[in-house]
Amino acid sequence: MNEPRKRITQRIRLEPAQQSQLVDIQRRSFLRAGLTVGAMSMLTGCNLQDGDQVDKVLWAMSRWNDRVQAWLFNGQKLAPTYSKAQLTNPFPFNAFYPEYNVPEVELSDYRLAVSGLVRDKQPWTLDALRKLPQRTDITRLICIEGWSAIGQWGGVPLKTFLEYIGADTTARFVGFKCADRYYSSLDMPTAVHPQTLLALDFGEVALPPDYGYPLRVRVPTKLGFKNPKHIVEIFVSNENPGGYWEDQGYNWFSGI
Repeated sequence: MNEPRKRITQRIRLEPAQQSQLVDIQRRSFLRAGLTVGAMSMLTGCNLQDGDQVDKVLWAMSRWNDRVQAWLFNGQKLAPTYSKAQLTNPFPFNAFYPEYNVPEVELSDYRLAVSGLVRDKQPWTLDALRKLPQRTDITRLICIEGWSAIGQWGGVPLKTFLEYIGADTTARFVGFKCADRYYSSLDMPTAVHPQTLLALDFGEVALPPDYGYPLRVRVPTKLGFKNPKHIVEIFVSNENPGGYWEDQGYNWFSGI
């Protein structure tokens, strides 16, 4: 009788130059994934061995996609909502790191910093945030990796918070910095959408660490990576702050 073959796994180590080349390839793949067939046809005149030239075209088309999505966005159209019977249980964990690396944020030390084009730059405690008008929605989070899940989120409408701090809502962007070194940003029309929340609660309880404690942004009109967790600073700007994944090639607007 033939014995089953043992599977041999060999770990391949890449030199620094090879690692850099792999990152470049991955970035171009991200950008290509966001382009239409028509946009990709514009690359046929490029030398595909010329990485810099390809990058320039891909980034230009990605920015074009952003402008089209922004033009199509309806700030008054609500994302679908669901019943409690439709909640996903358990709700999946998602981050750019494993669960054991979720940051620990001490409530007693926590202050939400505010900066940029705002009148009042005083930091906020969670208690102060909870005293603002609250909203609860059951919405679907859609991940760029292909899965989705329905959760119940409660917190302060971001529009309400921006009004309280005297933000210049004619500015173009709202940016977010996080305790886990993540960062992201929204266009102002999405930031003031009625369903965009500074989420303090998940389900009927305070936001658990895995889902973004002490504060996360919940944006049901955007893909999941536009919903940053563990927020420590919010700022308003006319300069696009980019984002962790956006700066690696993901489409910046990423509307649903």
